[in-house]
Amino acid sequence: MKLTEEVKSSINESVLCWLATSSTENIPNVSPKEIFSFYEDDIIIVANIASPQTVKNIRTNKNVCISFIDVLKQKGFQLKGEAEIIEKSSSAFSSMEKVLLTLTEGKFPFASITKITVTSSKPIIAPKYLLYPNTTEQEQIESAKKSYGF
Repeated sequence: MKLTEEVKSSINESVLCWLATSSTENIPNVSPKEIFSFYEDDIIIVANIASPQTVKNIRTNKNVCISFIDVLKQKGFQLKGEAEIIEKSSSAFSSMEKVLLTLTEGKFPFASITKITVTSSKPIIAPKYLLYPNTTEQEQIESAKKSYGF
């Protein structure tokens, strides 16, 4: 599934994502990830910085879900797909690493990358947008700032 410009823009506006995996015993795991980006038309890449359970789960069950939102706009996306762990020894590692190193500025070492080939996408939006369809993003941002004490 090709990532739309709206999804790519949302990724760029998000500072954190959540990557959900499941073990072979179907025990779920959700882990926050700080260093992630889109890569090519249908791929998301995530730096594996402190991710032993995520890596272990993906090695045995490639089905994942990744979600990200702009906390002020309270909009984002949930993407599902198939993941694989890209090791430094892989020929694909260095080009993916370059994208992620621009985000880490070299401050967070990582030995592998989770590569997610996206198969489906759906928007995530705060219920206020549905209950009050005239809500603008600016109104939602102001409301969120007030709620979060900004």
